Amino acid sequence: MKNYLNGALVIGSLFIVGCSSLVQKKELANIIIINGTILTMNEQREVLKDGVIVIKNNKIISIGSKDLLKKYNAKKVIDAQNGIVMPGMINTHTHASMTVFRSLADDVPDRLNRYIFPLENRMVSPEMAYIGAKHGAVEMALGGVTTMVDMYLFEESAAVAVKEVGLRGIMTQNIIKYPTADGKEKGESLARAIAFVEKYKNDELITPGFGPHGPHTVTREELLKIKELSEKYNVPVSMHVAETEFEFNKIKKEFKMTPVQYLDSLGLLNERLIAAHNIFVTDSDIELMKKRDVGIAHNMVANIKSAKGISPALKMHDMGLRVGLGTDGPMSGNTLDIIGQMGYVAKLHKLDTKDRSALPPKKAVEMATIGGARAIHREKELGSLEIGKLADITIVETRSINMNPIFDPYSALVYSANASNVEFVIVNGRIIVENKKIKTVDYKKVIEATNEFGMKVKEIAVTL
Repeated sequence: MKNYLNGALVIGSLFIVGCSSLVQKKELANIIIINGTILTMNEQREVLKDGVIVIKNNKIISIGSKDLLKKYNAKKVIDAQNGIVMPGMINTHTHASMTVFRSLADDVPDRLNRYIFPLENRMVSPEMAYIGAKHGAVEMALGGVTTMVDMYLFEESAAVAVKEVGLRGIMTQNIIKYPTADGKEKGESLARAIAFVEKYKNDELITPGFGPHGPHTVTREELLKIKELSEKYNVPVSMHVAETEFEFNKIKKEFKMTPVQYLDSLGLLNERLIAAHNIFVTDSDIELMKKRDVGIAHNMVANIKSAKGISPALKMHDMGLRVGLGTDGPMSGNTLDIIGQMGYVAKLHKLDTKDRSALPPKKAVEMATIGGARAIHREKELGSLEIGKLADITIVETRSINMNPIFDPYSALVYSANASNVEFVIVNGRIIVENKKIKTVDYKKVIEATNEFGMKVKEIAVTL
């Protein structure tokens, strides 16, 4: 009897082991997103209805149908509730710290020289750069932006704020030939930029770089030095290029070249350059920028608000140049979300070309995502939802009244959505916006700090 029982136990144990081996053990991930319409923005521009994205550490490890739920478990499951799941948007040009000056002297002629430069000389400090950048980074995060390209003074302070919020930042220290708050002596701003690059060159979220203000506002000597340094450190250069008629005419008069040709003569027109604005560019300039593989930051709203003109960015895009969208600074375009830019870009280029079919919604979304990644030469890591890419993801809810009905998710994003429809934002595999609330910093304290500094701005502004 004893032997019989022992035999039965052995057989029963083998049966249990055999059955359990038939049950697939699920792989543990960090985050799984379910029940969303996924705009992959991959090369085929696949759209996955009721799709699933699996995130482990800081990368996307799988993307597809609900069948993936048989293979993966996660510590955190996000139910997109039929929302639009898209790559995190990329703001290819801004000056985030200038949020503290927003809405000041709007529409005043010669605003740059009458208000912006004087205010900066008297008020910009490490504290101001930190407060303004933190405010700007929170605004971008809440609007679905996951990567920003910034250029400003005391950029080392801005970088601290951007990291606290959790955004990915290409942060470039401003260099200009005039005395500034962070560069009163010749060469001081450039030295500050070098120290900044050295400090952040291996950071996971912050990519440091050089930010020469413009072809006409930086000396030829310093532009040549920046070219040399950007090559040495292999870091980006963010720069205003062909933004105004004044700049175009000045460079033409002094050097017998367009601003684009002038930068090319210095060796700065290359794959490290992110050129902002590009309003006054010729056909030959565009060909040259394509040949040199330059990144283009298209700042439609800021350009038209300042009545400077409409950049031929659509033509550049269709010719294969690397075109992304930017907001410019919050004193120029006022808002920092890319969703708002998409609608303006689509509509203004239709008007400019007198063609209703020009720049359809899908193309606008391309510029906001994979186009922005191409503009910063990081399309292998960012800009689309694909296996192996960094987990920078935005989820736009579709429950709000302005989002219904939806027949085309691209049209809904470009013509219906606004920043307040952004519900979740993930950067580098970390949730930084959840249920429309910033998780990384105290929202109320950010607003309070900005408003307190705003009182100081008012005191100075009345004297200008």
